[in-house]
Amino acid sequence: MIEVRELTKRYGDTVAVRELSFTVKPGQVTGFLGPNGSGKSTTMRAILGLDRPTSGVAMVNGRPYATLRKPLHEVGALLDAGAVHGGRTAEMHLRCVARSNGIGRARVTDVLERVGLAGVARKRIGGFSLGMRQRLGIGAALLGDPGVLMFDEPVNGLDPEGIRWIRELMRALAAEGRTVLVSSHLMSEMALTADHVVVIGRGQLITETSMAALSEDFRRDVLVRTPRADELRGALSTAGASVHSGPDGELAVRGMDAVAIGDLALRAGIAVHELTPRSASLEEAYMELTDESVEYRAQAGRAS
Repeated sequence: MIEVRELTKRYGDTVAVRELSFTVKPGQVTGFLGPNGSGKSTTMRAILGLDRPTSGVAMVNGRPYATLRKPLHEVGALLDAGAVHGGRTAEMHLRCVARSNGIGRARVTDVLERVGLAGVARKRIGGFSLGMRQRLGIGAALLGDPGVLMFDEPVNGLDPEGIRWIRELMRALAAEGRTVLVSSHLMSEMALTADHVVVIGRGQLITETSMAALSEDFRRDVLVRTPRADELRGALSTAGASVHSGPDGELAVRGMDAVAIGDLALRAGIAVHELTPRSASLEEAYMELTDESVEYRAQAGRAS
């Protein structure tokens, strides 16, 4: 697993990460979320030993990354898909990476096929699109068949088919019992991919929770449709619920869950045609959580 304990990183007078602690466990996809400048990239670099913490620790499988003898066999990471030599072919790039950790050519061939680049294995990377470079970076992360994987904005440049592919890949890796940490600004993708989320702002932890718990924390109301809306509204209000009527006669109920509403309607002999708990989307929950942590905020203006 990945463990971050009281991690602080300063660059001169700037504190990029402040006393940050969280754990990324195996068997699930953990979304690493936060506004621009929140410290996500700094934290991931600290985990990989690319930035030395000012204080605190970041460990993989109970050890600092720098102490791992063959790190690709334990940790695979994609931080910057553009950080490759454009004059090399995809196959040669992966062979060079593999050789550094004693990984054979057969594994390179397997990985190229898995990430969909077998047909362009001998083409120079300089001619690759961003999406193809992302696939190559993911391939490099997979080379050592590691138990821990870290991806920073992995869907950048991918077309819809590629986005679906990386989503299914991450979920499949987690289902195999691997630890998967993925940083992304695409809340809609994280809602479909992540089982757990770590949200930070201004270098500090805002929340660490499961997607299910986050949904429950930001539960909005219960949508109720019934042919006897006025009667049910009166009964719910009497029971202490807050009820608002919608334009189509539906009821939005707060203060009672769906089970309690259904039981009350049954006792009153009122038919219910729909009973739907409604929660904030991940994007709405994220925006609410990070509202005070946004460092770069544009002001709405009128078009000239």
